[in-house]
Amino acid sequence: MGCSIMKDTIIAGLDVGSSKVRVIVGQKIDGNPLHIVGYSEVVSEGVSKGVVKSVEDAVSSISRAFEQAERMTGIPIERAYVGISGAHIRSDTSRGVIAVSKADGEIKEDDVERVIEASQAVSTPPNYEILHVIPKYFSVDSQTGIKDPVGMTGIRLEVEVQIIQGLSAQIKNLTKVVYRSGVEVEDLVVSALASAEAVLSKRQKELGVAVLNIGASTTSLAVFEEGEVIATHVIPIGSSHITSDIAIGLRTSIDNAEEVKVRYGVADPGAVERKEDIDLSKITDGETGIVSRRHVAEIIEARVEEIFKLTDLELAKIERSGKLPAGIVITGGGAKLNGMIGVARKIFKLPASIGAPREVASAIDKVDDPSLATAVGLVRWGERFGFIGGKDNNFFRGQLRSFGGGDVGDKVKRWLKAFMP
Repeated sequence: MGCSIMKDTIIAGLDVGSSKVRVIVGQKIDGNPLHIVGYSEVVSEGVSKGVVKSVEDAVSSISRAFEQAERMTGIPIERAYVGISGAHIRSDTSRGVIAVSKADGEIKEDDVERVIEASQAVSTPPNYEILHVIPKYFSVDSQTGIKDPVGMTGIRLEVEVQIIQGLSAQIKNLTKVVYRSGVEVEDLVVSALASAEAVLSKRQKELGVAVLNIGASTTSLAVFEEGEVIATHVIPIGSSHITSDIAIGLRTSIDNAEEVKVRYGVADPGAVERKEDIDLSKITDGETGIVSRRHVAEIIEARVEEIFKLTDLELAKIERSGKLPAGIVITGGGAKLNGMIGVARKIFKLPASIGAPREVASAIDKVDDPSLATAVGLVRWGERFGFIGGKDNNFFRGQLRSFGGGDVGDKVKRWLKAFMP
């Protein structure tokens, strides 16, 4: 009996990365903060640049990750919130306009539902599917910037939304590998949004902030302003490219280069003494040679600068380069390289910090690690917008594309409560 009560309070997050598959299991009991009760991390196979390349290998990795998490918690995982990333993810702004249906002009939940549906009547590219439709603000007649229009009076209701889309084939492949590992997909959430859920405060999102998640082979960006996401983007470069650069620069193996990066890597050459050397024979048997640690730092700095400059180009496209008061928050496994903050401040000309999961209670030591930001963020997403204790907690943002079904008015009401200040 105890297990079934526990099972109702469990939320699982699955982050399928290019180097690691991570599962975080959270427990939410009414009135108590979210508590992380389980964690697993296994080597990822069958995934490259955020997309599934081999179904069999991916199923094997994901199954192992779930099995480890289940052994730690003693609770079977039946469903999970799953992060989706990759260069195929695209983000656009769209608008919807409707006439208010009631004769007295009072705006109801079904008007909100209709205007959001209208905003989706954009020409979706062939083979793409909508993942998220995120309202930024509503306008009633000539009044703009409204967060919650329900109960207001007007003739014309407008909404501006952020539409995030992904390639249908990649969405289907990711869904398939999770189902084949014996777990249902509760919702697919763009990884950049999940990371933000874990590491950003409400105040940072209000002021204007960018979260940059540096994974193994992709770097994802989400930009927030006035509490809402205004842009997302995925750059197909990550920390594995730094490892490859070191391997080429030192003429050594990838495994050895990874060890050099983890043990001695620094993104700021100025922080390294000129005469500091690395003896490769002490890292791997059979390797020989002495290399300058500063030379390694210069290799790392060049690639980190490239990632940050490409990110800044994306910020310039939305006129936010150098204009985000809460700055840049760097997270993901790549954020753990020493010296990242200094390079970020230099390139972005903004405040910069490392983002680790915030305000999470757990007996597990590693939960505050930046590499777990996406997995913890997926659990947080489930806490805010999902099903807990057998109840539909909120009509969560990820499913705005399917408002139909059930009591729409009730769903919209719960969704508005979740998002409006």
